[in-house]
Amino acid sequence: QVQLVESGGGLVQAGGSLRLSCEASIRTFSNYVMAWFRQGPGREREFVGNIYGNTYSRNYATSVKGRFTISKDDAKNTVYLQMNNLKPEDTAVYYCAARRISTPADSWAYWGQGTQVTVSS
Repeated sequence: QVQLVESGGGLVQAGGSLRLSCEASIRTFSNYVMAWFRQGPGREREFVGNIYGNTYSRNYATSVKGRFTISKDDAKNTVYLQMNNLKPEDTAVYYCAARRISTPADSWAYWGQGTQVTVSS
């Protein structure tokens, strides 16, 4: 059973930075796509970005492109979300998700518990 544990959320002022971490209990990290999603108050969950375990290819939502960066450390089975120039609209619970590369793009089988990010204006 894959477990994902996020950490690093908190309160930050607009323009500030935070780095979220997601530690995964995955034996072969390179076989998975890791992603970040978020759900703001009164909003639906939305895709933030992902990284492919084998190619390191990354994709980002338009709203965060140029401000957020996803990276991973295979030795630590950990994915990071570096968030810079944060805006109040980035306030949300951020979730880490994982799926095997061989599965369909929307079939995120594993989810973390979420970590709260609050950006004050």
